[in-house]
Formats: sequence, structure tokens, C-alpha cells
Amino acid sequence: MENTTETGAKFGLDLLDAIRTSAGTIQSFLVSLLQPGWRLYQVLIIIGLAVLCYGLHKFSGHLLQNWVRSREGWKAWQLRMVVQIRRRLGLLWYALLGWSIWLVMQEVTWPSRSYLIGLAATLATAWAFIGFSARLVRNRFLRRVVTWGLWIYVTLFYLNISDEVSVFLDRLAISVGDFRLSILTLIVAAVVIGVLFTLARLVSNTTAATIRKNEDISPSMQVLAVKGVQIGLYGFAFFAGIKAVGIDLTGLAVLTGAIGVGLGFGLQKVISNLVSGVIILLDKSIKPGDVISLGDTFGWIQTLGARYASVVTRDGKEYLIPNEDLITGQVVNWSHSNDFVRLDIYFGTSYEDDPHQVRRLAIEAAKSADRVLSHRPPVCHVVGFGDSSVDYILRFWIKDPTGGLTNIRGNVYLALWDIFKENNISIPFPQREVRMLGGTTKQHFGDEAAAPGTTPEAPAATDDTAPSTSFG
Repeated sequence: MENTTETGAKFGLDLLDAIRTSAGTIQSFLVSLLQPGWRLYQVLIIIGLAVLCYGLHKFSGHLLQNWVRSREGWKAWQLRMVVQIRRRLGLLWYALLGWSIWLVMQEVTWPSRSYLIGLAATLATAWAFIGFSARLVRNRFLRRVVTWGLWIYVTLFYLNISDEVSVFLDRLAISVGDFRLSILTLIVAAVVIGVLFTLARLVSNTTAATIRKNEDISPSMQVLAVKGVQIGLYGFAFFAGIKAVGIDLTGLAVLTGAIGVGLGFGLQKVISNLVSGVIILLDKSIKPGDVISLGDTFGWIQTLGARYASVVTRDGKEYLIPNEDLITGQVVNWSHSNDFVRLDIYFGTSYEDDPHQVRRLAIEAAKSADRVLSHRPPVCHVVGFGDSSVDYILRFWIKDPTGGLTNIRGNVYLALWDIFKENNISIPFPQREVRMLGGTTKQHFGDEAAAPGTTPEAPAATDDTAPSTSFG
């Protein structure tokens, strides 16, 4: 406890001392700028040039916008480039006019009398170049961090105070025993790790593209190989960055143990899904492009991630199913070993129709439907004699379950309807016929009793029949 208190007090004293030193340096620099002479004149020229360039930025930006609107057929990348130029017109004007004034003053007066103007033009040029180059970073937040970080660094570099700032940041440190961690170390570590992560991402994308083009590797093994390359490269980049800045990795042993305990309790489901995903990729039970049904979800595997599998249904919905559910639950893979899928539909016809003719017509109807395979011919069988119809099952094969199952069943049913109508095959439906026997009398319900001397109504005889709906 005492060591922690002493470390905090020392850190606070170093911070106050560094702030006082920096404040004194800045004050001396500002006082020297306000001294009468060419240094003050250069400052006034720089300020006036900034005001002029602000006005030119507004005016030229408006003209550029109107000119672009009058153009047609421009591509998206061209429009984005124009937008970036319009945003930085002020810096471009400042760099152009600043270098022009610097060149003129170099010719008409002493070079030292245009030093600050050249410095301002150099900073404007560097800031504009960084602004355009930072567009290579796709992530918006990271792009802003990179832009501002490079702007600050080049400013300190060209002002020739980068060494003083480095010393100042290195003094802002926390020491625990032999372990010392300063602000400068953290910044350097972030920069080194960021650069290594960028290189790792480029190598990973190139390797992933090469792996996906290799048709000899199955889709599941492609995903597993890509994930393995990414984990290896990013892990190497992280530890190499930590080691490069001089941080002792043995000091992270306690942190690693704490993370392990956290993984055992708080991240149990996450680790379970991760391990399940690796198992799925290794045993090749499910791979991208497979058509599966899990519960009420029917669709095809779009992607296999580290935590979930993306299943796209026929209605455009995308379900993110945890990998653990694919391991522990019952999954129907319609295209595991091959793409052939057999579909069954049931129907019935009247007892008056010839079952041999019905079977032949049903097979012809199935063959006439699109997507039904011809080299695996449909078959039709009698499966029972029902109360009102002879029951049949019609079986046929398709090879593209991703095209949907309901639609092909509907097409076959329509083909059956058309061919049965052409051949006078009837499709029965249950109907109850009620026959009244004897005369009818008034019947009383509730508290009313039957009138004396009346004869109760004879019971009705019912006869369940199955008349047919005939197309003839």
C-alpha cells in the first residue's frame, strides 16, 4: 500500500514539473514571436494568409460543387475523390500560396526572413497529404485516430520539439517494482501494434483469397484454414508489438491467469460456441452452401463464423444460429453427402377410378414439372384404402433444394390437377347425408314438455357416404 502511494505521489510531482517546464518554453516562444521585426511580420503574413485561404475555400468549394452537379455519368469513386478535395481546399490553397510567397521572399530578401512562412507551408502540405492518405483506412474511427496522430507527430517534428515532447511523455510513468510503464511506451506500443496489425490484415486477406480459389480444398477446410491464419497472424502481431517496445511478457502472467478464470465462468458460452465451430469445420458435417433445417428454420448456410452460422431462408431472412445448437441439436442436412432430395406428396382418388391409370397419370404429371429429375424417375404407390378414397403417395427427386421445396410441391400438385381433369379422374371429399324417416312433429326443448297425445318424432337415420367431385 505504501509503495502504491509513493508511486502515485511521484507520478503527480513529475507531471506538475513537466507541465511547468512546457509552459515556460511555450511562454518564451510566444514572447519571441511578438518582438518587433521580421519574425512578427512573418506571423502576421501567416495569419493573413490563413484568413484569405478560408475565403478561397468557401468560394472555390461552391464553384466546384456546382461544376460537379452539372456533370453526369461519374462513378462513385470519382465523386468521393471530389468530396475529399473540396473538404481540403483550404489546406491546398494555403500550401500553394504559402510556397509562392516563400519563393518570392527567398529571392528578394534574406532566407531567414521567410523561415516561418516556409514552415507553415510545409505543415499545410504535410497535413493535406496525410488527409488524403488516411482514406486508405476503411474504419471511420481508426481513420480519425490515424489522421490526428500523424498531424500531431508531423507538427512536432517540423517544429523540432519532438525530442522534448518524448522526454515529457516518458516522465509520465508508473513504476511497480522493476516494472515501469510510461505514456510514451503506451503510445509507441499502440503505433507498433497498429502497424503490425495492418500488415497482418493485408497478408491475411491475400492468403484467404488464395485459399478460397483452391478448389481442391473443401469449403469447411477453407474456412478453418482462413481462421487459423488470421488467429496466428494477429496473435504474432500483438506479441511482437509488445516485445518490440520492451514490455516484459512475464509481467502479464497474473493477467493471463485472471483471463483464464474469466473464460471459465463469464465466457463459457462464447468458448463453447468457438469450440463447436472448430469441431463443425473439422468433421465437415456442415459447410457453406449446405441446405439445412433446424426446427422451423429451413435455408442454406451462408457463412460459418467463430461464434455462429449464418442461415439464409427463402424469404430473405438471415438467422444467426449459435454453433453449439448445431452440435447438440438435431440438424437435417439436405445436401450433406450429395444434393439429391426426395419429396413425397399424398393424394386420393375415387374408388370408381382405375388405380393403375391413376398411378401412370401421376408419374406423367411429376415428370412434366420443372426441376424434377428424369434420371431418377418418379414413382407412385397405393398406400391404403381410406373411408372415402384410395390413397396414393407420389415420390420424385430434385437436385436444387436451395430453390425451395414448397414451390416444387405446388407445381406437381397443379400438374396432377390438370392431368386428372383431362382424364376424368375424380378427387373425393367426405360428405354426410342425413335421411329423415317417418313424419315430422314439433319437438320441445328446455322446460316445455311434449303435448299429450302426440307421438315423438322418429329418429333420423344417418348414412355416411363419400360422393366424389368429378371432373367428368
